[in-house]
Amino acid sequence: MSMEYIDIVILGGGIAGLGAALKARELGRQAVIFEARDSAGGLLDNFTVDGFRFDHAVHLSFASEPEVRAIFDSTPYLTHPADSYCWDNGYWLKHPVQNNLFPLPPEERVALIKSFLARPNVLAGDDYDSWLRHQYGDAIAERYPLRYTVKYWAVPASHLSTEWVGNRMRRAELDEILFGALTGDTPNTYYTKEMRYPREGGYKAFIEPLIAQSDIRTGHRVTSIDTTSRTVHFANGRQVAYGTLVSTLPLPVLVQLVADAPGEVREAGTRLHATSIDLVSVGFDKPIVKDLWFYIYDEDILAARAYSPSVKSPDNAPPGCSSLQFEIYNYGTGTAHDAEKLKDNTVYALGKMGIAQPGDIVVLDHRRLPYGNVIFERGMEAHRATVRDWAAGAGIATCGRFGEWDYLWSNQSLLSGYRAIA
Repeated sequence: MSMEYIDIVILGGGIAGLGAALKARELGRQAVIFEARDSAGGLLDNFTVDGFRFDHAVHLSFASEPEVRAIFDSTPYLTHPADSYCWDNGYWLKHPVQNNLFPLPPEERVALIKSFLARPNVLAGDDYDSWLRHQYGDAIAERYPLRYTVKYWAVPASHLSTEWVGNRMRRAELDEILFGALTGDTPNTYYTKEMRYPREGGYKAFIEPLIAQSDIRTGHRVTSIDTTSRTVHFANGRQVAYGTLVSTLPLPVLVQLVADAPGEVREAGTRLHATSIDLVSVGFDKPIVKDLWFYIYDEDILAARAYSPSVKSPDNAPPGCSSLQFEIYNYGTGTAHDAEKLKDNTVYALGKMGIAQPGDIVVLDHRRLPYGNVIFERGMEAHRATVRDWAAGAGIATCGRFGEWDYLWSNQSLLSGYRAIA
């Protein structure tokens, strides 16, 4: 049987791969997406349990790029204010927490503000721990972001660089901190004012037009890539030859698939780490959830944050019901906890936070995502550059969150794939 030749082979059917296929269509070139799973969508896919739909972790759109909005806005959507909350050992505070200290006892607010006023004038180092202390002072940093870093990034803040921060962390302003310590009536200072979500079909509905227009072959897990003969081999025994190869696969995975990758590139690939995510999804038999999403600081609650699919859209739950999904982050592709422990801890969290009792729960589901977020460990950028430079030299265009190995939102990942095709 002769080997099939394809002009552009795209590895991965997530939003970046769909973006690359879109650009190929615009150029009039043949492109085929090969996806390991039985459905396209990647991190933007979803699943349904007893009538409750859950996304693969929290997804909300605040895309501003006209080319992305032209695609997403073709799907009817709901708009939500970007209001979120923080749970800290018995207190609900608005996000960002340092600007909303009002619910705390007066003596605690005073101590936090005094520490903020005494914060270091200069950075003690180039790590995230030093950045947080410089921004907020020791007391606020230690009570909030330093604790949360371990839960979300799965490493201490001292292990992280600050390249990823951008506008994701609110810089500390004295006026905002003082105002939020004196009143609960504070403005929303989140980096976006509104979030958009499809009326029906989950977040994946935003990319369904791209899926429908693309040539996608599911059930194709890559086992090896030969950059000399320009062929890709799959676990199902099929092989294809390519003119152009676009990969959205995680860089450490890509390196292992190319047999002749140099030793220093393989070594650099082992230094690139990401979090995996345990998802515990909960369906309730009544409409008891009202908040879009919230962050959790308590160490005895394993989840770092939770969001409500039923608040994002009523279509995500049966009539008269509501839902939450909790995210537990792990270092690397493994997990520190078994499914039953995670479920039990989630039920405990619901009670501790005063959200629900066990009798309210009709769905309690656990599943894992092997890749969640790139971990920006200090020195990571040099290892990333080694792998990306090698890939480019080997004729492999890498794109997407894990192909670029960067902190990309869905709109940025779409454009990353789109720009991967020359």
